[in-house]
Amino acid sequence: MATRRQVNVGILSSVAAAAAATSVLAQQPQAIDLPPPSMEGGKSLMQSLKDRQTIRDYSDRPLAPQMLSNLLWAAWGINRPWSGGRTAPHWHNVDALDIYLAMPDGVWRYEPKRQRIVFYAAGDLRAQTTTGQSFVAIAPLNLIYAFDMAKMAGTESEKIAAAAACVAMVGENVYLYCASAGLATVFRQSVPGEQLARTLKLPPAQIIQFAQTVGYPRS
Repeated sequence: MATRRQVNVGILSSVAAAAAATSVLAQQPQAIDLPPPSMEGGKSLMQSLKDRQTIRDYSDRPLAPQMLSNLLWAAWGINRPWSGGRTAPHWHNVDALDIYLAMPDGVWRYEPKRQRIVFYAAGDLRAQTTTGQSFVAIAPLNLIYAFDMAKMAGTESEKIAAAAACVAMVGENVYLYCASAGLATVFRQSVPGEQLARTLKLPPAQIIQFAQTVGYPRS
């Protein structure tokens, strides 16, 4: 029969082991594999173009994993696995764009090559992706477009123009998917880019010019 001291030592050892395991898990990035994007359903391209619009009134209803996977793939996914080609063009085939997802449970980063999202930062930062638009904090998802200027060549103005062009095409993909799937979206330049980059602890060369709010329209 174990003594009280032995029991106490065993309890303390279990607690220490659990704490150590928790510490290890906390240091490892949590990843969520998304379902393969569905190529079925939705409206035709011409109908999606007809229905494309900006909406600024949102429900707080979350996006289902399949919807999120479809959306991210439409935005910046790999549509030619043999070459790594994307659904939107990128400057000289340089992967300089990262898409961060500000959601109620934290900030995640999209990994197109594995069609998954990886946990990046704790806290609900949705309201911090705008300079004052209140609907941003209600919508379930805000896409943050971060472009790494260090991966590009040319003058500063050429880099900024190329980054804006790339992000704009990604944003338009989001618009068309949202029109097809019955979602609402708005592409925003009202972003405190430098402050948000500092909050996310991005490398100095990564700039944030735009963000995009996505969700279900308020009925």
